[in-house]
Amino acid sequence: MAPTVEEIAAKTSADAGPETRDELVWSKIRRTLREPFGEFCGVFLLVLFGNGSIAQVVLSKGEKGAFQSINWGWGIGAMLGVYAAGRSGGHINPAVTLAMCVYRKFPWRKFPVYVLAQCLGGFIASAIVYANYITAIDFFEGGPGIRTVGLATSSAGIFATYPAPFVTRTSQFFSEFIASTILVFCLYALLDNKNLGAGNLTPLGVFFILFGIGACFGWETGYAINMARDFAPRLLSYILGYGPGVWSAGGYYFWIPIVAPFLGCVFGGFLYDVFLYEGDSPVNTPLLGLKRLFHPTPEVWSNTKSEMYV
Repeated sequence: MAPTVEEIAAKTSADAGPETRDELVWSKIRRTLREPFGEFCGVFLLVLFGNGSIAQVVLSKGEKGAFQSINWGWGIGAMLGVYAAGRSGGHINPAVTLAMCVYRKFPWRKFPVYVLAQCLGGFIASAIVYANYITAIDFFEGGPGIRTVGLATSSAGIFATYPAPFVTRTSQFFSEFIASTILVFCLYALLDNKNLGAGNLTPLGVFFILFGIGACFGWETGYAINMARDFAPRLLSYILGYGPGVWSAGGYYFWIPIVAPFLGCVFGGFLYDVFLYEGDSPVNTPLLGLKRLFHPTPEVWSNTKSEMYV
């Protein structure tokens, strides 16, 4: 009598070695955490290329690159990060994730998980950049273990953004706010299939957005526009010995790259939906979606797949 399907499956499972069973367990874990893993890897690549480009320009004192080299680094990092994180939506920015929750029914319960994964990716990537350039940092700063903020020979700017000395607090905030507004407004345009849209070329479009923001609005504050790109590496630099100056520099500037991108990205999404978007959005519902906010439908909190944003 021929064996049944159940018997064959049981024999196959019994014959499988521990390596096969471990692989299956990991596959299950990966499937469960696929989206956070995607965001982690996406931000990891973004910061790895971005901070790596800054390190090369700063530590070589301009011999191995200039400001536009940094814009190329961030643009390429963003493009590759979106490719890597495509299955998760490729947000690679907590402020973009917030805009998704507000305007595109992205599940709010995923928001803290995404933010944690994104910040962890930025933290680990910055640690690798530091490990790679530690000898050059020692030479640039004037000796092993010397770590400074705000001096001509400071390397703290490799990891976090610091405003130009002449920029007022209002201008600091507005610079980050307007750059973040541009970011999401343009992202929505790339993803709006009822407009021209970009389809599979969206990651390339992201490259041009980041490059353009850096080239046009990056001088005054360094265009952080991303908490995972600024706060996480800043925290790492504090742990590595750069001291409390990483928080107090620029008149305690550190909070602006956290708050302004969230407000700017939400405002950018609002502008796009008001003037151009014809799909489902709080802006296109009565009372600007307040009814949805206080009486959300199940899909807002569910695992419903929303469209990719970045």
